[in-house]
Amino acid sequence: MNGKLITIFGAVLGSVLVWAGSAAAEERFSDLQHSKWAEDGITYMAERGTVAGYGNGKFMPERQVTRAQAVTFMVRELYPQELQQEAGGVMTYTDVPKNHPFYLEIAIAAKHGLASGFPDSTFHPDAPMSRAETAAFLTRAYSLVKGQQPVTITDTAKHWAAAPILIMSSNGLIGGYSDSTFRPDRSVTRAEFAVFMSRVIRFERQGAIQAQDWDKLMSYMTVSEQVGQMLMPDIRQWNGQVTTTVNEGVKRSIHDQDLGGLILFDKNIVDARQVTTLTHDLQMEAGDIPLFLGIDQEGGVVKRIPGGTNLPGQMALGATGDTTLAEAAGRLTGEELKALGLQVNFAPVLDINSNPDNPIIGMRSFSSDPDLVTRLGLAEIQGLRQSGVIAAVKHFPGHGDTVVDSHLGMPVLSHDRERLDAVELKPFRSAIDNGVEMIMTAHIAFPAVDNEHVTSLKDGSSVPIPATLSKKVLTGLLRGELGYKGVIISDAFTMNAIAEHFGENQAVVRAVSAGVDIILMPQDPAAAHQTLVNAVKSGAIPIETIHSSVKRILELKAKYGLFDRSESLTEQLAALNGVIGSEKHRTVERDIAERAVTLLAGRDGAQPDSIRQGDRVAIVAADGEQAKQLERQLKQAANNLSLKTVTALVGQGKTNEALQAVDQADYVILASYQFRNVASQFGWADYQTLIDEMNKRNKRYTLLSLGNPYEMIYIKNIRSGIAVYGKQEPNTAAGIKVLLGQLKAGGVLPVTMK
Repeated sequence: MNGKLITIFGAVLGSVLVWAGSAAAEERFSDLQHSKWAEDGITYMAERGTVAGYGNGKFMPERQVTRAQAVTFMVRELYPQELQQEAGGVMTYTDVPKNHPFYLEIAIAAKHGLASGFPDSTFHPDAPMSRAETAAFLTRAYSLVKGQQPVTITDTAKHWAAAPILIMSSNGLIGGYSDSTFRPDRSVTRAEFAVFMSRVIRFERQGAIQAQDWDKLMSYMTVSEQVGQMLMPDIRQWNGQVTTTVNEGVKRSIHDQDLGGLILFDKNIVDARQVTTLTHDLQMEAGDIPLFLGIDQEGGVVKRIPGGTNLPGQMALGATGDTTLAEAAGRLTGEELKALGLQVNFAPVLDINSNPDNPIIGMRSFSSDPDLVTRLGLAEIQGLRQSGVIAAVKHFPGHGDTVVDSHLGMPVLSHDRERLDAVELKPFRSAIDNGVEMIMTAHIAFPAVDNEHVTSLKDGSSVPIPATLSKKVLTGLLRGELGYKGVIISDAFTMNAIAEHFGENQAVVRAVSAGVDIILMPQDPAAAHQTLVNAVKSGAIPIETIHSSVKRILELKAKYGLFDRSESLTEQLAALNGVIGSEKHRTVERDIAERAVTLLAGRDGAQPDSIRQGDRVAIVAADGEQAKQLERQLKQAANNLSLKTVTALVGQGKTNEALQAVDQADYVILASYQFRNVASQFGWADYQTLIDEMNKRNKRYTLLSLGNPYEMIYIKNIRSGIAVYGKQEPNTAAGIKVLLGQLKAGGVLPVTMK
């Protein structure tokens, strides 16, 4: 609540106004031991910057509230901008001089009809507030109407404040004493007034949520709460320990930054029951506005679900070319995520992997063909939507044709606008036309759209503005030209393309000003939050910009049922076994993997070399665990072929050992895995040596491509090879079946070899 006006009361009823620093926001009161009933309300109003203590941890809950102080609390809630601008009206009360400590607040209240004076034009600012006046002030301030709850109060029927007391009581906002009296003329303490106000605000907020009146809800949200909705940090560690439960650090982050969402990673996940409990507890901590809980579950190489269905990946789907399978993949992924309490999947990848040297996308992409990416992407989005999970497609405007990983540096895509329209933008345009609701930005510069440069904080060089920070890309192109109306979320702010060159505080303001609705993974969430609060209060970011983003966020949360919290944790846990890794889901997983296997080379042009009865099989891979996995799967699938197997490693300093294994083998499985590096700079020479040796000896073999399927560009004279598009067990099991002749390689290579 930095920057909010707070009041430090003196020993008398007067007070001094000061600008609060960060300490005020964290003030904890030590004198509430006899007012425990009011502690929640006092804390809530203090966190909102409406009420404050006397310093040294003292709130003095039993002290009376004056009419001036009561008006001040309400003005802080309802008209904070006018306070900052000192935009009071003409003072009409004769007993409120200009030097009164609450002159401005009383003037603002009078201008808005918030509180009335007496017939003799006085206000009695320092007189104690009564319970009746409190009811009248609050019903007027919040335009409350009569509710449905029964009223049992017996001593207010003929009181001047009978109507407002009835309104408050019938909504459950005030109560009487044990003898059914209200005692309307009794003065109100600071504790009571804080509780009354907190009840009204929470009541109004809940009413706005039930009515899905997001403009009204935002009118009750502080600037801190609004910008908090625009932050989605990660919570991988706290105090050096991985975060698998809602610890004190997580609680503090959620409340201090009023967070609107969190992203989970492998470190947060032990098993399905644990992560379901974690997501449930996170939502319980969030208050009346639920969290977006997101995760990267692309399938294949990027996966998070513990014990769940590990789909073969997007390029495997590309090899099948089957939209029905893509839709089923999205649907089952969504069903498992939703069962775990997750509502946002950062998938599918709509990047077109047209560059074999792309070090970060590769087989995370469906294809190098824009039309195929579009068809399969739309199908997977539809599947996720059917299961009630939000698809956050990525990485706009396109990360497929880069040779720099934006985690490590700043990629620049220099194609002209005609090419961008025909290739990179095509799937995003179609996704927008089909109602996609969340799009993730790329930390990539697109000079054809925005050629602005700034000075890098890293080395003083001139660097281009990446899409994430570009108003021309996000507001001009995405919202303007493409007509996108959904939520824009940034890629992670921990990535070097942003972190190294711009500095987080500057980047956060630039991103929101450019059109980003949610900042993903700020390096310092507290600093990012405070930066946005300060930017709004200084006018650097118009409040209307924040309102537009928050409204989009709230609308999407409501659309996907996040405000409905009727299902208990017990019910969630009981449902897991029927969803996570179910046989129905495993069947889809297996179908995709088996239909994806693609022939790269075959002596007959139709199938790779087959493993035969009694063969001594050498399994050669760059990784020992991978070789053992293939060996285990081969033995399981070989039935009665009486195979003998041996494993060996390929790579720098290991190739001689591999040659010895090849020399003694009847059949060789040579497994290649190229991913997260530049294909043209990969160590292909060792593979070429083995291929040449096997060709010379006329060995039966298969080059088994487990990663990006670009081997045919860099290795010559391959006589037998297949691609399975992943080293996960579903992919490799399908490949083994093909080598045993149990399955035909029917996939179609989804990328061009050039």
